[in-house]
Amino acid sequence: MEYEISDKLKSVHGSAIREIFELLKKGGIISFAGGMPATLTLPAKQIDGILQNLVSKYGVVECLQYESTFGKALLLEQLKKFLPEYKGINAELQNMIILSGGQQGIEFMCKTFVNKGDVVLVENPTYLSTLQIVQTYEGKAVGVNSNNDGLDLADLEEKIKTHKPKFLYVVPTFGNPTGGTYTAENRQKIAEITAKYEVMILEDDPYSEIRFEGKAVPSVKCFDKIENVVYLASFSKIIAPAMRIAVAVANPAIIGRFNISKQSTDVCSSSISQLVVAEFLKNNLSEHLKNIIPIYKEKRDQMVKCIDKYFPKSFKYQSPHGGLYVWGYFDDDRDLLAAFKDVVNLGVAYLPGAHFFPDGSGKNTMRLNFSNATLEQIEQGIKAIGEYFS
Repeated sequence: MEYEISDKLKSVHGSAIREIFELLKKGGIISFAGGMPATLTLPAKQIDGILQNLVSKYGVVECLQYESTFGKALLLEQLKKFLPEYKGINAELQNMIILSGGQQGIEFMCKTFVNKGDVVLVENPTYLSTLQIVQTYEGKAVGVNSNNDGLDLADLEEKIKTHKPKFLYVVPTFGNPTGGTYTAENRQKIAEITAKYEVMILEDDPYSEIRFEGKAVPSVKCFDKIENVVYLASFSKIIAPAMRIAVAVANPAIIGRFNISKQSTDVCSSSISQLVVAEFLKNNLSEHLKNIIPIYKEKRDQMVKCIDKYFPKSFKYQSPHGGLYVWGYFDDDRDLLAAFKDVVNLGVAYLPGAHFFPDGSGKNTMRLNFSNATLEQIEQGIKAIGEYFS
């Protein structure tokens, strides 16, 4: 039988990361390609303790029955404490909705605002799944030039005037893929420019608690004067990806639209996951972060040291102050997309940077994830990549 695929999905390709995961299933490969937290940072003991008492503490209905689409009151109340303390954002119940992972917030933003042919502005490069989601909703992602301090503000304003975008998507703190962090001044200017033209912002913040050095920078949401910023906070990287819990913070009118989208998508996020995250935020998060940050910093330091030791001098990069990624490029314009399979055959994998650019450029770039490899694997893998490109 020949299947007639919908127009929306005909031109949408699978996630490059997911395809690479399939390639790596054969085993024996050191992977810097994914973005998984280190297994030893997953709080198995704490979550096991929470789960053992969950049903007896909260009852069968609270744990196992359908829940409000907006989310569990117990978790929302914990978020009213978490968001000001960790994110500098105050939010009331009407400003929040619980999501099944931060990526659901990206989808709901597109579902709410994007019509066929609409433009979404993104940092160039940007999170590759956002490009996939925008394409699914028949929108067009257009890149805004960026540097180590954030977005090129002149380019942002020019592209707002030219494209009249539905929204701007940014990951300002330890971004994916670059690991970079926008300055406070850059964030304030982004808020001012988008407010001037009444353009929405989707601010994605899954990494900001994983900070190795430097001081926290206020979110773009903190500079929001006209309620045009939708803020996403995910617990996948700082607690556990399998929980699939995140929160969107926005004007109640937008939260209401996200609620309608969620009703037709998954009805509600997992009650058990919501309760686990609520308990974890209440009793475990602070100590957990103190434990995992040194682990990630050591891995970051190892990767940076090994890049300096083994990579050719034509490779340029910036050491991130937090997060999970090192981003770099060869200034002699070699094609890292074409070289990928050769390097995998050597037993190591990176993620070609071209996947993160809306126009498919950036073939001389790569993203290296340091979180899920051992210190020994980091040295072995970086040495192999460096020797291949030397």
